[in-house]
Amino acid sequence: MALTGLFLCFFLIIHLAGNLQLLLPTKVAQWQFNFYSKLLSENIFIHMISYILFAGIIAHAIYALVITINNRHANGKRYEYDRRGASSKWYSRKMGLLGTVILFFLIIHLRDFWYEVQFGHLPLDRDGQEDLYTLVVTVYRNGWYVLIYVLCMVALGYHLLHGFFSAARTLGVCHPRYISWIRIAGWIYSVGISAGFALVPVYVHFARL
Repeated sequence: MALTGLFLCFFLIIHLAGNLQLLLPTKVAQWQFNFYSKLLSENIFIHMISYILFAGIIAHAIYALVITINNRHANGKRYEYDRRGASSKWYSRKMGLLGTVILFFLIIHLRDFWYEVQFGHLPLDRDGQEDLYTLVVTVYRNGWYVLIYVLCMVALGYHLLHGFFSAARTLGVCHPRYISWIRIAGWIYSVGISAGFALVPVYVHFARL
């Protein structure tokens, strides 16, 4: 669970770096984002990584389901006096719910972008490249989509925050000497990733109207 989670954390950094190109001025963003997309789609190494990525997402979801089921069986009946809220954060107890929200978002996200790129008919820009930029802008013009996107990124931020600390403990790097630095790194990463992803559709929605 920790290893697949860390792999997906690394992927999020790369994916966010590509998405941030949408914040550039319109003409520059369109050419650069389409060129970037073409570069990725024609790279055999990236195709191999994409299969590993899908496998990582599926494995992470399956591990989460197995752990949740095992925990419920291990816990048995509910405690008459339950004070877990005093010793743990609410998002650490709601990882299943947060993960379900993120999975729901992924299905929509893949349908609107990956599916369209693979099986749809994208227009071409002035340089003859598939105009993925126009597809993204068109989708982000929908205010409801942007709102759902932002809410899902909030869920992602909390999911990452707990996952980061949990993975650190699982892998044995949560030494008392470094715990404060791990917490700082976890907060910076989780807030930075979720806020960065949320910023893009909000900016595109209001700046590209």
